[in-house]
Amino acid sequence: MHNLPPCPQCGMEHTYTDTEFYFCPDCGNEWSTKEEAPKEETGLTARDAHGTPLVDGDSVTVIKDLKVRGSSMVIKQGTLIKGIRIIEGDHDIDCKVNGTSLQLKSEFMKKA
Repeated sequence: MHNLPPCPQCGMEHTYTDTEFYFCPDCGNEWSTKEEAPKEETGLTARDAHGTPLVDGDSVTVIKDLKVRGSSMVIKQGTLIKGIRIIEGDHDIDCKVNGTSLQLKSEFMKKA
C-alpha cells in the first residue's frame, strides 16, 4: 500500500508520482509534490469531449462543424480557439472566433 495523497480533482486514490509531480491516471490531473494542489480561482469546471479538464486561458480545437444561431456563420471542424474563459451555464465556454464573441459548449471542444 502506498502513502500517496488522493487526487484533489476527482478524489481517486490511484495516484502515482514522479520526482516533482503527482499524477492521476483516472482524470489526467497533475499537481506538484512540493505544495498543495492549486485551487481554481472561480471554482467553475468544464471538461472537453474527452473528459480533460479545461481552465481559463486554454486553447481548444472544435471537433465538429457548429452552426451559429441567428447568423450564417459556421465554425468549421479543426478551428483553433485561443484564450477561452470558463463561465456558468449550459454554454460553458466564452471565447472569440474570427472577431465574434461567442459562448460555446465544451462537449464540442478538445484541448489543444
